Amino acid sequence: MTVENGPRTSDELARRGPNLPEAAIRVQAEAVAADLAAQRDRWRKGFTRRRVLAGAGAVGVASLANQVVTTRVAFGAPSNTNRTLVVVFLRGGMDGLSVVVPRGDRNYLNARGGIGVQPGALLAGDDRFGLHPGLAPLVPFWEAGKMAAVHAVASPDASRSHFQAQDCLERGAASTAVHTGFLDRVLEQLGPGTTFRAVAEGSALPRSLVGGQSKLVLQGIRDFDLRAGSGMREKTLTALKALYTGVGDHPLGGQAAETLKSISTARKISQTDYQGSAQWPGGGFSDQLKDVARLIKAKVGLRVAAVDIGGWDMHTNIGGPDGGDMRNRLNELAGALGAFATDLGSALDNTSIVTMSEFGRRVEANGNSGLDHGHGGLMLLLGGGMNGGKVHGRWPGLSAGALDQGDLAGANDYRDVMTELLGARMGVKDWKKIFPGYEAKKIGVFR
Repeated sequence: MTVENGPRTSDELARRGPNLPEAAIRVQAEAVAADLAAQRDRWRKGFTRRRVLAGAGAVGVASLANQVVTTRVAFGAPSNTNRTLVVVFLRGGMDGLSVVVPRGDRNYLNARGGIGVQPGALLAGDDRFGLHPGLAPLVPFWEAGKMAAVHAVASPDASRSHFQAQDCLERGAASTAVHTGFLDRVLEQLGPGTTFRAVAEGSALPRSLVGGQSKLVLQGIRDFDLRAGSGMREKTLTALKALYTGVGDHPLGGQAAETLKSISTARKISQTDYQGSAQWPGGGFSDQLKDVARLIKAKVGLRVAAVDIGGWDMHTNIGGPDGGDMRNRLNELAGALGAFATDLGSALDNTSIVTMSEFGRRVEANGNSGLDHGHGGLMLLLGGGMNGGKVHGRWPGLSAGALDQGDLAGANDYRDVMTELLGARMGVKDWKKIFPGYEAKKIGVFR
């Protein structure tokens, strides 16, 4: 493609500004416009648009994925649900026994010494367990039946290696022959949707979302925009729109149009003064969840969101109910989750939040007032449609004979929780395509 009187040197191109990639887009858009005019002339002489597009690519297409916007293109057809799944990964191996505590269990208290949470400090819970006081912002949801827990949870991996355990959990299979992440396979089962149907808040795509389905990695909704300097954004956007004009019969034409439309949607959301109904605590994790809440309330088609919060590898200074690393981390987690649930209001009934971590910790405290890597962990669930206000799943107990090499046994598989959630809340019935080769068992968390 050529443009009459177009730039012939890099210096001439640079004058189109603000940078060489965007200047090249504008030049290419001009070339596309010229080619389309020529195509229309050829169509009048017997060509068809389908024949042109099936040929050697008469209309060039710019790469939205790498140069201009922070996304891959996505189809705009509706998915088979209007609900949202939010997966919060607690990276580092959270000690579930400190978070949802076996109330008055002598085996627990004897093993934990000074870091054990005494029965009198516990909140809410049920007749067997109580919640760590750091979860205070979530107690109203527990008591309202919109929060539950599953204890003694594990994945097929028992290595106690952070990397290996996270990889197994996020792939959703013990076999390394499964390469995609389980949330990517969830998206495949949900069917196509808007550009915003899957979002990972952070700087990198989590392993659970790796695969061929479209998704966004956002460091805040404000960053979902054209990377153009002052005064150049609209020119670049106009050039991109021109670049895709005339390819409506080609699948990429519709995808690109949807992506460009989503840029305007994101800009509108980010520039609107957000009127939340909760007091957000602030900070990285809280800001990410606030972003997810804004997308849900804006009804842009968000179906799956992934958010990480690290800092759970507490080999030292785990502390007690009144202070220490666990109390600090739970304050951050519960404060943000409580604000998220409050802010959603009635939309919480169509939202399911689940936390997961790669493994739990040892039952017995180490010599540094902390806990080393263990096995059985904990999942917290928040949202609509559940049998809330209780701890679900088989409880193996903490007697010496019940432990797994000194750890809480993994009596419940996290895939049982996820298949039940996906079926009851997201309309995913073919769970074997999510977790290949696994025979799921019902736990009873969801109605």
